Amino acid sequence: MGINYWLLKSEPSTWSWDDQVKSKIDMWDGVRNYQARNNLIKMKKKDLCFFYHSVSEKSIVGIVEVVKEHYADPTDKKNKFVVVDVKALKKLKNPVSLEKIKKNTKLKNIALIKQSRLSVMPLRKLEWDEVLKLSE
Repeated sequence: MGINYWLLKSEPSTWSWDDQVKSKIDMWDGVRNYQARNNLIKMKKKDLCFFYHSVSEKSIVGIVEVVKEHYADPTDKKNKFVVVDVKALKKLKNPVSLEKIKKNTKLKNIALIKQSRLSVMPLRKLEWDEVLKLSE
């Protein structure tokens, strides 16, 4: 099995790309949606994830790599949710806005548009490559 591709959403006021870069490796915590949790459980070491600033910016800004597979989220007192550890790999040359993504026909089925509330979502290789092209 090769690597899989994902998109992780974060509010920059809560956890920004700069925070991720500063801490190098950190856990992706605070997910409280079952579908997002199931996606975290599917993540494997070496999988790549776009880092998406939600709310005000609505842009993909960087790439992180999964360095530790899922374990219990220490911020979840009920023990229903999990985290993965991710490491900042690189900032995109140019952020890719939600607006740009919506205008691109190759990205019309992306979960970011179809399920806009989902915070952890899978991407197909084609979608990953297309976003990278848009960032150049």
